[in-house]
Amino acid sequence: MIQTPLLEVKNLYAGVPEKEILKDLSLCINKGEVHALMGPNGAGKSTLSYVLAGKPDYTVTKGSIFFKGKDFLPLKPDERAHLGLFLSMQSPVAIAGVSCSNFLKHAVNAKRKAQNLPELDAAEFLKLLREKAKELNISGDMLKREMNVGFSGGEKKRLEALQMSLLQPDLAILDETDSGLDVDAVRIVAESVNRLRAQDTSLLIITHHIKLLTYLQPDVVHVYNDGHILCSGDMALAQEIENHGYTQFTEAK
Repeated sequence: MIQTPLLEVKNLYAGVPEKEILKDLSLCINKGEVHALMGPNGAGKSTLSYVLAGKPDYTVTKGSIFFKGKDFLPLKPDERAHLGLFLSMQSPVAIAGVSCSNFLKHAVNAKRKAQNLPELDAAEFLKLLREKAKELNISGDMLKREMNVGFSGGEKKRLEALQMSLLQPDLAILDETDSGLDVDAVRIVAESVNRLRAQDTSLLIITHHIKLLTYLQPDVVHVYNDGHILCSGDMALAQEIENHGYTQFTEAK
């Protein structure tokens, strides 16, 4: 039986007004696969994550995106999230006046409601939250703080890892999640991601560094520049980038 890809992007062109950023991009991710996207600054990696998540500032001019066999382009960002997409952003937004625990409870129950599942009551959610927070060494005091207000970069990324763990997405896009993390935090986040991977969650990891990838061991590594994929390989390709940089790929373009 031929497997339907979880995510299928075909010949995609997209960008912001007066600037095309994605150029004839094609990408296929199957259920349970981990893909790494590596490329120089300004290559359009984050733009791909924004377009997949449905960020309003970005417009698709040509091509298609199918997720779980469903046309993604007409869907709003919240509909894409409820269908099973999660985006871990480079700079998570701070929300004053809303505690982390309250935000997370509403996020979880919004997805459950969209999937016609019963919402978790306060006691049920608190039990789940404590269990997942413990895995990431996140304290109860941190969860009482306002969402990302005054958080360090590492705290923001660990909180996003917690959100991802609670929401159990089918596809998680990690946009430089390892940026600003120390060695121990990278390991803790990677362990959380690997727990999701064990449950057949697919991952698209956008990164400059090989450290996170050594923990996650992606199935496919893509070299990305100028809005499209130049070549693909395995972890040996990531190691080659670590040792020699991107010049050999971009000059051969």
